[in-house]
Amino acid sequence: MCGIVGILGQEDVNQEIYDALTVLQHRGQDAAGMMTCENLRVNQRKSNGLVKDVFSSRDIRHLKGRIGLGHVRYPTAGSSSPALAQPFYVNSPFGIGLAHNGNLTNTAALARKLFRTDQRHLNTDSDSEVLLNIFAHELQKICDLQLKPEHVFAAISKLHQHCEGAYAVTAMITGYGLIGFRDPNGIRPLVFGKRLVPGDSGEAEKMEYMIASESVALDVLGFELIRDVAPGEAIYITLDGELHTQQCAEDSRRRPCIFEHVYFARPDSLMDGISVYKSRLRMGEKLARKIMRLRPEHDIDVVIPIPDTSRVAGQVLAYELGVKFREGLMKNRYIGRTFIMPGQHKRERSVRQKLNPISLEFKGKNVMLVDDSIVRGTTCREIVRMARDAGAKKVYFASAAPPVIYPNVYGIDMPSATELIAHGRTIEEVCESIGADWLVYQDLEDLQNSLIEGNPEITEFECSVFNGDYIVGGVDQEYLDRLDQQRNDKARQEDQQQFLSAGDTTIGLHNERS
Repeated sequence: MCGIVGILGQEDVNQEIYDALTVLQHRGQDAAGMMTCENLRVNQRKSNGLVKDVFSSRDIRHLKGRIGLGHVRYPTAGSSSPALAQPFYVNSPFGIGLAHNGNLTNTAALARKLFRTDQRHLNTDSDSEVLLNIFAHELQKICDLQLKPEHVFAAISKLHQHCEGAYAVTAMITGYGLIGFRDPNGIRPLVFGKRLVPGDSGEAEKMEYMIASESVALDVLGFELIRDVAPGEAIYITLDGELHTQQCAEDSRRRPCIFEHVYFARPDSLMDGISVYKSRLRMGEKLARKIMRLRPEHDIDVVIPIPDTSRVAGQVLAYELGVKFREGLMKNRYIGRTFIMPGQHKRERSVRQKLNPISLEFKGKNVMLVDDSIVRGTTCREIVRMARDAGAKKVYFASAAPPVIYPNVYGIDMPSATELIAHGRTIEEVCESIGADWLVYQDLEDLQNSLIEGNPEITEFECSVFNGDYIVGGVDQEYLDRLDQQRNDKARQEDQQQFLSAGDTTIGLHNERS
């Protein structure tokens, strides 16, 4: 899972890209990068770490240019090397930078073709570099020295024919403009907006444009949301501010990732016309109704959310049940998300460092803990233990999402299937494993309806982590087995060891051609 941004302004966009990346930091905490273009010269800085740690004031000063890209990264598989930080760059044709959110499921086949047929060298095992080279190769085949919008759209049309999986992309072509496009199913989110700025004395107002993973980034920077980039659509904005859009996929269907609303997206974002905040409210309402159906005479004294993404659902859940809502767990905001950390012991220790109970809210009470989802079970197991240590009489657990049974192949860093606590277990067995007195999951139909009610025009969602239905990309058991080998704890620990032994080399090109 990653966050991407592209801005075409009238003045230097370095500070605004930095600000946008801080807003999108929740989408990736492994690495950050920025690329700008000034007078046909590409400037770049990227490295492992949070946005605030990757970019110094000196870096920002050197990243000049009125067009640029930004990226924050979570690794979905493979190395966390700084060399995999984005944006990526190729110098032919014209010079193209690209930032990508998602995951291609046919990366290996595409990489072989690029090497054997197109004679393009790949420097990493990143599917984003593959995506960039396919776009560059297709663009090079169809255009001459003068790039036109129809060339851009034709290249993206060809890319759609080659690439399988999920991808939301923002790119810039040196000397020409800014590009954004989305896979034909619209699995990963992408929006764009505009902002009017005063012209010089006597001149008319001028337009600036921004493309981003989430609408909240546009809001914070004062851009007006135009709309979502449609599935399969591409947008191209020239340096002169001309906006061109075109549907580039022969068969497109809007089937966005439902897990964005469950966990990843900020609640103040709009995705495909659906308020993330409102969808989470409806998740809480529907979960409360299920609890009332199953246990109309429940003895819940208090509802306590597991911060932060379950807070909205937890509030309305408590309201619907007619019980108190309390913030019983205080969060240390300087600990990263735990389900991607390598090693079970490290995850368990991190949970204790991240959350601390307020004993007064637990002691002598029947507590309903609410989380957005249960992935490995590490966090909820430790929190149930904390609740009992704090004096809770009974500990119930509610998940605002259905059981996570299958790995995600479209850009979310889900563990190996065998490490998912609900994989191959009944709800009763999961309940026993986490140590709760009772466990209730959201029904998939209710989860889907929580989003459909926000935008009735969308009736399909990418729900593979819940139902195993991989909607695109030819995902079979052989593919999942290979994914398991990449993502299990042993593979992660080996990868981390290789990274540490190689040394933490920072990638940063200041005011140099990338």
